[in-house]
Amino acid sequence: MNTKKKIIVLGAGISGLTAAYLLKKEGFSVTVLEKKENAGGSIETIIENGFLFDRGPSSSLETYPVIKTIIEDLDLSEELIYADKKGNKRYILKNNELIPLPMSPRAFLSSKLFSAKAKLRLLTEPFIKRANKEESIAEFVKRRIGKEFLDYAISPFVSGVYAGDPSKLSIKYAFPKLHKLEREYGSLILGTIRTIRKRKKSAEKSKQSAKMFSFKNGMETLPNKIALFLDNNLITSTEVQSILKKDNSYNIVFYKDGEQKTLFADSVVSTIPAYALSNIIANTDKDFAKILNDVFYPSVLVLYIGYKKSDVHRSLDGFGFLIPQKEEKSFLGAIWNSVLFPYRTDNDNVCFTLFIGGATKERISGTTTGAPIKKAISEFQQIMNIKNVPVYTSYKLWKKAIPQYNIGYEKVDKAIKQFESNNPGFFLGGNYRRGIALGDCLHSAEIIRDEVKKYFTL
Repeated sequence: MNTKKKIIVLGAGISGLTAAYLLKKEGFSVTVLEKKENAGGSIETIIENGFLFDRGPSSSLETYPVIKTIIEDLDLSEELIYADKKGNKRYILKNNELIPLPMSPRAFLSSKLFSAKAKLRLLTEPFIKRANKEESIAEFVKRRIGKEFLDYAISPFVSGVYAGDPSKLSIKYAFPKLHKLEREYGSLILGTIRTIRKRKKSAEKSKQSAKMFSFKNGMETLPNKIALFLDNNLITSTEVQSILKKDNSYNIVFYKDGEQKTLFADSVVSTIPAYALSNIIANTDKDFAKILNDVFYPSVLVLYIGYKKSDVHRSLDGFGFLIPQKEEKSFLGAIWNSVLFPYRTDNDNVCFTLFIGGATKERISGTTTGAPIKKAISEFQQIMNIKNVPVYTSYKLWKKAIPQYNIGYEKVDKAIKQFESNNPGFFLGGNYRRGIALGDCLHSAEIIRDEVKKYFTL
């Protein structure tokens, strides 16, 4: 029965590719329309001058069973690599010194990262009352565990994950699991302890315990393999103009090679960015289009730099480091790529990725990359005690990088559900819904597959 149902998927980022892959495996007739020439969305890998650079995500975490299932189904197990155990150590910059983030109770008690007062403050966490209003991450953390933990643990983490502003991001939508711990258990500490058993039963892993992985030839390996599976069902270099509802089906109008074309679909799955979908539906649902267009995507510049190993005069023994806002540096943090995945370059060199911009910094444009790059490299070399210039540099500017689940996102969430209700068979996904991490996107695609199946069996 499913072979007779035609599904159009908008977007060939990892969300759209995974949704299409899962739906095709169920027997649906699937066609993916992608604006760019290549599939993969923000996942881009380049190999140049002996260096491997992932311009988007350089790794992921095995947080959901669907990740391992897809990798095995695609025969990518031999390509899969896990991060070196040295990457378990993570640093925070404080007073221009890299201090390890404590990963155990004993390390926490002896850590220089937090004062004795802040450590004692943590003991009161189980006794803090629940909030009675929507809070930002900053408000939530200050109320539950104190300002020092916000400044030197949560704030840099938020910058590293979202490139976001903790005073604006909603705890309920940006970090729903933390919000849920308070709602259900009244305490982050007690809730974490009590949910360990639940995660074991569901095979889901916390981001703290999940294994970090990539592929021998970079993250682009995964979307490229899915694209090969989809074959002629993936149409690139298309410009979708409109989606018109007709009875219980949809007509998708798009341009390909300068020619206007129309495809019929029993169902539409959109995984393109909120602002892109806003443009397509502007003439059919102006109110929802405006809500989508208001979702904020800050610009982020991903800077990759390689050095001679002999020029780096500090131990490379960790994942990298994050920078609190209080430290007032021009970049958000750095990943030590060649520590995590040693074959990203040869034995004589080391490589790093820096992140510049984000919601707390001045927006970067395509014509103003030079000065921020120069300043970030200078600051990085000082922090890392590097005495020479890079032997290789490359960068990618994402003008609209990561959707921000800011305070008031509930309005977006309700509008999405209302749109789907008003347009049966039209499903919305992508990283502005259900999470921004690669694992979240794969899990969201799995949810969409189940929703599509349910739709056609009702």
